Amino acid sequence: MTVRAGVVVTGTEVLSGRVTDRNGPWVAQQLLEMGVDVAHITVCGDRPADLTAQVQFLADQHVDLIVTTGGLGPTADDLTVATVAALYGRELHLDPELERHIDAIVERWRSRMSAAIDSGPLQAGIRKQALVPVGALSIPPTGTAPGVVVPADRAGGLPAVLILPGPPRELQAMWPAALETEPVAEVLARRTQIRQSTIRAYTLSEADLAATLRTAERRIAGFDDLEITTCLRLGELEIVTRYAESAVSSYAELVALIDEHHGARVFSDDGSTIDDIVADRLAGRRIGTAESCTGGMIAARLTDRAGSSAYVVGAVVSYANETKIGLLDVPAGMIDEHGAVSEPVAAAMAEGALRRVGVDIAVSTSGIAGPGGGTDLKPVGTVCFAIAETGRPTRTRTLRLPGDRASVRALSTTAAMHMIADALAPAR
Repeated sequence: MTVRAGVVVTGTEVLSGRVTDRNGPWVAQQLLEMGVDVAHITVCGDRPADLTAQVQFLADQHVDLIVTTGGLGPTADDLTVATVAALYGRELHLDPELERHIDAIVERWRSRMSAAIDSGPLQAGIRKQALVPVGALSIPPTGTAPGVVVPADRAGGLPAVLILPGPPRELQAMWPAALETEPVAEVLARRTQIRQSTIRAYTLSEADLAATLRTAERRIAGFDDLEITTCLRLGELEIVTRYAESAVSSYAELVALIDEHHGARVFSDDGSTIDDIVADRLAGRRIGTAESCTGGMIAARLTDRAGSSAYVVGAVVSYANETKIGLLDVPAGMIDEHGAVSEPVAAAMAEGALRRVGVDIAVSTSGIAGPGGGTDLKPVGTVCFAIAETGRPTRTRTLRLPGDRASVRALSTTAAMHMIADALAPAR
């Protein structure tokens, strides 16, 4: 790729860990999808010297565009515009039209406030946000803080800088307008058109994939033109490949080779997530959950997307044995004989949810998430699952899942989603 970018996330609250950075990954993803190579994402506090050092570092890496997020508000520690202006040798000047625009936004906000607000500091904050470096362009705000684009200083070896606010909602709303500004558009015009394709597999190890990729390196002409990255999360291996139009045939060969070696574990070759697949396969169906160790996490995941009311009916969090017995009709003697964490109990829970919730498919979990409660026969991480469907035999499964309590519960939720998808898969 011929165009490179760097991202600087500013804010002492991000640097200290009080706030999780949502802007850096989002901006990087947008740029990558447009064919811009993101070389660095850095984080620094609200200190002019540190921000200057970060911008200068990225300039020294010969990036074509720097995107900064944060530090654009009315308070004393919002110093991004002034700091970048100083580095680029540009004086700040008041943009009267921008000041009037921000003032109108603030006035609408003030009209909704019941308490009196001191106009002096408020006006000073408005004026501060309307200061723009000479020769720079402002981007109309969606909150009160406008964005700013500083053109490249080629003589000084400094790239174009896109300065955006810290609140993710404001930044994302301003992104389309930022891309249309002349300095940013000029950089984007030089980029190479890149495709990005994603394959997702479940229970495929990175070591097994690495062996397949070594084979691909030997077999596929143009393999070096494929930029492949992998990420293992909750048992799912995401394989993202970026490539130019000239390498389409090489990527097709890679897909075929992965299918040859790992086809049974690949659940998506078009980027669809397991949540996408489950939602699609539940069309025309009704589902409920009966959860013990996952405590409603499967139901939460199913209902996380808009439109899920079309297929999610309800859930029973049957954590205690008496709830399993009273709400799901699990026989007390079955629990005494097999234990709550057992495939017979998981099956009875799913079948109880099928009847009680009134659905045609139900999933259940019962397990030992830890840190205590494990035995030699049923150690921490033992989780039993069941899928019950109208007119079909109930299917059960037991997994031994690694990690701490949070990991076991998260892995169990993902495993349940895959069981649902498998149960609803069209017959081959």
